Amino acid sequence: MTDWVYPAGTAIDGPWTTSIGAADSTLVVPGWAHTGIKIAELKAGEELSLQAAAEERIIIPLQGAFTAMVNGEHYALAGRRSVFEGPSDVLYTGINTAVSVASPAGGRFAVALAPAKASYPTRLITAAQTPVELRGAGNCSRQVHNFGTPAALEADRFIVCEVITPSGNWSSYPPHKHDEEKDGETNLEEIYYFETRVAQDSRAPESSDPIGYARVYASDQRPIDVTAEVRTGDVVLVPYGWHGPAMAAPGYDLYYLNVMAGPGRVREWLISDDPHHGWVRETWDKATIDPRLPFTP
Repeated sequence: MTDWVYPAGTAIDGPWTTSIGAADSTLVVPGWAHTGIKIAELKAGEELSLQAAAEERIIIPLQGAFTAMVNGEHYALAGRRSVFEGPSDVLYTGINTAVSVASPAGGRFAVALAPAKASYPTRLITAAQTPVELRGAGNCSRQVHNFGTPAALEADRFIVCEVITPSGNWSSYPPHKHDEEKDGETNLEEIYYFETRVAQDSRAPESSDPIGYARVYASDQRPIDVTAEVRTGDVVLVPYGWHGPAMAAPGYDLYYLNVMAGPGRVREWLISDDPHHGWVRETWDKATIDPRLPFTP
């Protein structure tokens, strides 16, 4: 483990299986300031609460259905059987707002968050309202759920989305960066939370170990060099630098939840491609989307 890679079980904090970058996180990551993530698993009927804090949050069901209570109002989050079955209902709670999350039948959920100052109203975004984008082409095809992007959600600081990559495909590709405030680029920290599974068309034995890979490397003189084998529950932090690809190994599908935010003036995802690899985008015009997409229930 480094400051940037947290395998499942290495960022446990009380009832949270992962808690990084939140106002109440006991784990301190040097230099990490703009984003956070919390993951929890609830048994049937269990409830977990977050106190009001100067951070905006999105509640994201990963497996199972949930109810959330904000300011005395209940919100039903229909959820899904797994992250590989298309988008879920999600709930944006704004800043300085306590929230309680319960699950009638049990399940796993994420809280994406960012320190923030401006107040925006609580908002339920249903699965049907979630913009679904099929990005790339050929073996760079992936499915993106843009529920927390500027076009879909009014918020102060963060940009949140999730990506499904079919087995054998590369996503977060070509490698790109967003670590400077300049024309055409914004300075954003980024979190990758991963889940993996055996692909439905795979002949993998029951003893198989679904894996994926993630890459981060230096874009300037600041040292960073991450090549991580990832499984369900693992987190990779991107403080700066080129990042990509996120690779779904043959036989295994890959999911990741992205949380981005930074100190810049505008809330916008503007990137620069690694000039050695940006040409790959041009090849997509002559290729088709992977026919396995979209992933749906």
